[in-house]
Amino acid sequence: VQLVESGGGSVQAGGSLRLACAASGYTYSSHCMGWFRQAPGKEREWVASISTEFGTTYQADSVKDRFTLSKTDAEKTVYLQMNSLKPEDTARYYCAARTPVGGSCFGLYSGFDYWGQGTQVTVS
Repeated sequence: VQLVESGGGSVQAGGSLRLACAASGYTYSSHCMGWFRQAPGKEREWVASISTEFGTTYQADSVKDRFTLSKTDAEKTVYLQMNSLKPEDTARYYCAARTPVGGSCFGLYSGFDYWGQGTQVTVS
């Protein structure tokens, strides 16, 4: 199983970045793909998730109006489009995968089985 993130970088406040997470080695089509972030000295926090089966998306309140998720099933890739970035969005962003519960990804903030190595996002 492999999750590979890309798309991180440095951007000025108000700018945008799009992160990608390419998945391989497992049944992509029936999982919850989540994005988490961890800033230095802080706990890891859940940012957003998408159901690869239904395309349903969920976002944390702190990013709901600024971050959106999408997916390209043929490439087994999910994307996190981040707009109106703020300095407090600075963190290492991780992609993760888990099976849904009752077919839903709603409220699933833990129990992710697979993780990528992360990609750094710096907003100044």
